[in-house]
Amino acid sequence: MRPAPPPKAPSAPITSALPTDQTRNRVALLVPLTGPNAAVGQSIANAANLALIDSGGKNIRMTIYDTGAGAIPAAERAVAEGNRLFLGPLLATDVRAIAPVAARAGAPIVSFSNDSSIAGNGVFVMGFSPDQAVRRVVDYAASRGITKFAGLMPTGLYGRNASSIFLRSVEAAGGKVVSMKSYDRDAASVTTAAKAVGIGQNYEAVLIADGGRIAITAGPVIRKGSSSQARILGTELWNADSLIARSPSLRGAWYASVADDLYRQLAVKYQARYGKPPFRLASLGYDAVLLTVRVAASWKTGAAFPVGELEDRGGFSGVDGAFRFGAGHVAERALEVHEVGGGVVSPAPRGF
Repeated sequence: MRPAPPPKAPSAPITSALPTDQTRNRVALLVPLTGPNAAVGQSIANAANLALIDSGGKNIRMTIYDTGAGAIPAAERAVAEGNRLFLGPLLATDVRAIAPVAARAGAPIVSFSNDSSIAGNGVFVMGFSPDQAVRRVVDYAASRGITKFAGLMPTGLYGRNASSIFLRSVEAAGGKVVSMKSYDRDAASVTTAAKAVGIGQNYEAVLIADGGRIAITAGPVIRKGSSSQARILGTELWNADSLIARSPSLRGAWYASVADDLYRQLAVKYQARYGKPPFRLASLGYDAVLLTVRVAASWKTGAAFPVGELEDRGGFSGVDGAFRFGAGHVAERALEVHEVGGGVVSPAPRGF
């Protein structure tokens, strides 16, 4: 007769692998280090480490957790190891997944997502908001005498949100949207929409609420249409695309984004240390650590993170300029307006 197998041991609870630290508060950086977004996540993590070195944040201990293999296990590990503040995750879906874990631990989340729908209940959104970029470029266009606007909007959630804020922004600026067309993200659909947006209408400016690839496709079509002299407007997505500057049809276009002066300095430092350029979103990791170091000055070791300090109406400064978290817990940013081929035409305000 075979002996009975030994009973299975119960699953061991997650325990801390970190040594006890009585002098520093623990902060978790949650980013994808594996999977399709690993390169972006690593770039954010590298920049965050640079900020920790540059700021001399001796009273915080930052530990990096990989959300690529699962955001919830990463968050549970971070809680078990005593972290009282989460920087990240990058994706809105991951933020939604870990929010209950963080809430039970009393740890606020400063997310790198730009999805404002996840904000609130302990979640702060630090990513670059398309809403603010649309408002800023529309306001600037209106200040230059433009009153008749058109829009090219992608299908899907981003496009619906952009359409809504575009309509409200134009109305608030005293203008009128005379035409708006949507498209799928392929060349044929973009071309069709760019042709159709001008049929029967003579608009003075057209917003392309998408990234560089779509703008470069739509630009030549717009220039051949009935409103060939209209000003083309873009969003913050253009700021990370160097091809925009090489497109003749987009020369003279306006778009709003964070200032790049300090970011370029960060990029030089990053290149020197890591041997390659950072992804543009790396600045979020850098600024999140600067924010943490500043707040940590009043953060008693072992206590809950003083979440009220994040709502400082005077705002904070970083490589992406001035920002603050409003009542909705979405980062409000001081944006500048660029002209493709012409540099900055409307500087960002220095503060609030």
